Amino acid sequence: QVRLEESGGGLVQAGGSLSLSCKASGDMLSDNVRGWYRQAGGKQRELVATLASDGSKNLAASVAGRFDVYRDNAKNAVYLQMSSLKTEDTAVYFCNHAENWGGKVYNYWGQGIQVTVSS
Repeated sequence: QVRLEESGGGLVQAGGSLSLSCKASGDMLSDNVRGWYRQAGGKQRELVATLASDGSKNLAASVAGRFDVYRDNAKNAVYLQMSSLKTEDTAVYFCNHAENWGGKVYNYWGQGIQVTVSS
């Protein structure tokens, strides 16, 4: 079982910056993918950015050039650095840890953290 604890988030003005942190604990594979998803009111959860343990990175087109994801494997942590924030970035952001056990992918989720961008 993997537990994820998120921190950061809050209220920021459009054009500002914010960082999110997520620390994983428990039994986990070193070969994994960690990252962030978000869900705005009334919408489906969507991928924001992921970073695999092999360095492969995936950024949503809507945040490319403004957000970046990085990880500290020694701390089992993943971070999301957000800049040039827009009101449409307002959402609950969820940390995700995914690992493959015998061909089956297991996803673990944080509790979610609110990011609100005001105009």
